Amino acid sequence: MTSTPTAQADSIIIRKCSDIEEFNACVELQKEVWKFDDIDVIPQRMFTVADKIGGQVIGAFSGEQLVGFALAIPGNRNGHLYLHSHMLAVRDEFRNAGLGRRMKLAQRGDALARGFELMEWTFDPLEIKNAYLNIERLGAIARRYNVNQYGISSSPLQGGLPTDRLVAEWWLKSKRVEAKMATGDAPSFSTSLIIDVPAEIYQWKANPEQRGRAKEIQLRNRKAFLEAFDHDLVVLGYERDTEGNGRFQLGTWDEAWSYSAK
Repeated sequence: MTSTPTAQADSIIIRKCSDIEEFNACVELQKEVWKFDDIDVIPQRMFTVADKIGGQVIGAFSGEQLVGFALAIPGNRNGHLYLHSHMLAVRDEFRNAGLGRRMKLAQRGDALARGFELMEWTFDPLEIKNAYLNIERLGAIARRYNVNQYGISSSPLQGGLPTDRLVAEWWLKSKRVEAKMATGDAPSFSTSLIIDVPAEIYQWKANPEQRGRAKEIQLRNRKAFLEAFDHDLVVLGYERDTEGNGRFQLGTWDEAWSYSAK
């Protein structure tokens, strides 16, 4: 009898990667997951550097096999030190079994042990599952939008669209995040704006004849996010309905600040 991904995930060990062989495995998994051309691949040396300068290379291991990893590097903005989580990958057959969240929690534990209070990363606002994990499951907020951050990607997952990204801020010791970790809930807020992402976005991105529809959604939502952030609104919630559609919920900055960071 073949075990399910969830059953396999229960036996997976999350730990730091520690040598060149494991860093090379991260590079190969990166290629497998995103199907990058060589120009877009993060090389082994970057994983080694991240490990040496205070970043993180955290792996998910099924026996000796690497099935997921998270890469982070230290950053500094306006004199405030933080960790930037640049990349998280999970092998296809192990997805939807909670490994992404487990690796993020391992990142949080390591960051807190070393005195960091903030982690950031970017994510595609058209990726519904990622947005739900980041905002609802982890308690991150977003108040910055970067247009075509990486240029046009060679990954077919991007569907040839500009690499627009939201910046997730994960305030590790905030009341909001601590509540999410303890109960799965966070303080309530008043929704000022809704930004929708249709479930069909994945098939539109994958089909060259329908990518124009995906581009229309991206441009519409880009405009909405940029205007919202100019007016001090913040992404505080995310919903998914029974048909798989996503919905960003934005509230006021005062509400976000009251429980997003101490």
